[in-house]
This record gives sequence, structure tokens and C-alpha cells, in this order.
Amino acid sequence: MANILFLVHRLPYPPNKGDKLRSYHLLKHLAARHRVFLGTFVDQIEDRQYVELLRGLCAGLHAVNLHPLKSRLASLRGLLTQEALSLPYYRDAGMSRWVEGIAATEALDAVVLFSSPMAQYALLLPGLPMLVDFVDVDSAKWAAYAPARAWPLSWLYRREGRLLLAFEQAVAERAQCSFFVTDQEQALFRELSPGNKARLATLGNGVDCAYFAPAAAHHSPYAAGQLPLVFSGAMDYWPNADAVIWFVSEVLPALRSHFPALHFHIVGRSPGPAVQALNGPGVTVSGAVVDVRPYLQHAAAVVAPLRLARGVQNKILEAMAMARPVVASAACVSAIAAQEGKELLAAQHAADFVGQLKTLLADPVLAGRIGVAARAVVADAYDWSANLAGIDSHLENCRPLQPISGGAA
Repeated sequence: MANILFLVHRLPYPPNKGDKLRSYHLLKHLAARHRVFLGTFVDQIEDRQYVELLRGLCAGLHAVNLHPLKSRLASLRGLLTQEALSLPYYRDAGMSRWVEGIAATEALDAVVLFSSPMAQYALLLPGLPMLVDFVDVDSAKWAAYAPARAWPLSWLYRREGRLLLAFEQAVAERAQCSFFVTDQEQALFRELSPGNKARLATLGNGVDCAYFAPAAAHHSPYAAGQLPLVFSGAMDYWPNADAVIWFVSEVLPALRSHFPALHFHIVGRSPGPAVQALNGPGVTVSGAVVDVRPYLQHAAAVVAPLRLARGVQNKILEAMAMARPVVASAACVSAIAAQEGKELLAAQHAADFVGQLKTLLADPVLAGRIGVAARAVVADAYDWSANLAGIDSHLENCRPLQPISGGAA
């Protein structure tokens, strides 16, 4: 049993969005084997109620309230310090004092970081063995966002991508090991970092197949006579909002001309005005729901038309676990260990989505067969415990490291 400092940029509970799902399961995995000291930020006031629940998993916990507007303003200091804005966004003197205090009172064996901005706190503990879960290459996401935005956001996003990549490279080169959610993300980081001597590995995502399972108790939430099509996900995440807006504009009209009963349900918390405006004939924006499983189980098909996101999307795994056929963007399909065309369907352009969905909606037997195959592959390849076990050997072999340079907390 080791003493692990686990630093996470967002409170890992409730596990209701992609990064919180992964960080929560990683916390559970670590806490089952080690003494864990959790340092994290609470960026949703309603999540503060869960701090005490997590305290039961930890030997120590420090949760700092993060006010998004204040943090955005504070992040602008990065323009003066020539650093990525993500670093001052998550910079807090109280967190620094807590990290130093834990190091002074506990014999820490390693620090595990979830997302690159938390690496700035590792500067306070030079030489402590460090493992980093990057999940995805965040710098590449910022760079991808830039072309979709007008100036000055386009300039800011390009700048963020460039400076955050430099920080990610410095962190990875000094870490015991850096983890990514897929081999593709790992390869992308290596491609963006020629000559970098970082030790990289893949730490896959998972899904709770006991929870996400078809059951008679999940009654249909849909009106009789509807042919329901579903997108699920946190709607305050820009790529999700972009996906549904594009789908309603570019795909749905063609589908409804063939299937007049088709009704698109957008299920997920915090839809902004642009998403709420989609409510209308053939479209329902549900907002947060108590349980997403009935919406998935009784859908004719599930879509994930993400244009600005890559990697393993938990929303796709959950729909597959519910034995539903999923049509997703090709970039998302390529990250999942499933046979395209048999267990998961890929689409690149609007016409591709129309074609794939027309086939599924016209042939419920085929849709059911793909759904059953989808659940089988998820149950086999996406078990949280099995996938997260990849971090264990690295914790057993931790060794002192050189201090990280740049981005002092």
C-alpha cells in the first residue's frame, strides 16, 4: 500500500460526464489499493454536496470552490506570463498550501495527476514520482476549435493549443509514465512531440455494464407512435452542442421526409439557448433526466455526430451497453474496439448519417442484431477494473524524478 497524492481538475463526482466518469473510477481503483489524498476543484455549486461522500474513499481530501467567471478572468494573466491560460485558470494558493502540507506530514510515494494543468502543483514537490493521465491530447482540441471560431477566439484557441502542448511535452518528459485513453491519442501526442523522450501508455475507458443494461423496469419515456432517435451527453460541452445543432440542420430533415414519425431527443443537462432553440416539430430538448437508461433502451437508434471531439466517448459506450445500435462520427468510431458495420456504425458527412440511419430505421431486426453485438463487445473490452489496472505496475516501480520546469503554481 502506497501513499498517493491524486490531483484532479474537477471533483470526480457525480460521474455524469466523460472526464468525471474516468476520474471517479480511477479514484476508486487507487483507493481500493492505496491511501489516497485527493486535491480537486468544485466548479459546479451543486456538486459541493458530494465532497463528504468522496471523503469516505480518501485518507485526506481538499476541495477548492472554483468560480468559472472569476477563473476565466484570472486565466487572462497567462497573456502576461506567456503561458497557457489553462494553468492560471486552475491556480490556487490554498491548493498549493494544502499540497505542501500533505507532503510535509505524509510520506508520499507518488503523485497521480488527472489532466495537464494539475501538473503545476507537482512543481511544489520536486523529485516525487509522477504519473499523468492526460486522457486526450487537450492541446490538440484547442487547436481544432480555432477554425470554428471568429477572431479573437480563433487566435486565443490557437495560442492555447501551442502553449499547452509545450507544457504537456515538458510534463510528459519528466513523468514516470503518461497515459492516454486510446492508442490513437498516444500516437497523436508522439506525432506532435518529435524527439520527446516521454514514456507513454494507454489506459482505456470503461462502462458499468451491470448498471447500463437493458431491463424491463426501464419503461419507455416516449409518446406512443414516435420513432425515437437519441443523442445523450452534457450539453454545456461545446462539441456536444455543435453536434446536435449540426444534426438537426443537416441530417434530420432528410430522415423525417422518409420517416414522418421520427423524433429526435436531445438528452443531457445544461442545454444553452442555441440548443434549447432546437425544440420544435420532431425535436425535444429534455435537459437533465433522472435516469438516461430508459431513453437509450427504447431508442430506435442512438447518434453521436461529433465534429469537434475525438477519442473514446462514454456516451457511445453507454448506448452500446444498453444494446442499442449507434451511428457515430468516424473519428469516434475509430477509437473504439468494435467492428465497424457490425457492432458500431460510422458516418463522416450528412449523407453518411442519413444513409446509415435509413438502413437501421427500415430494418429493426438488423438494428437489434447490431445492438446485441455492441453490448457484447463493450462487456468484453471495456471493463473499468481491467483497463485501469494498467496503472498498477507503474505505481509499484515509481522512482524519483527531475523537477518540472515552467508554470510554477
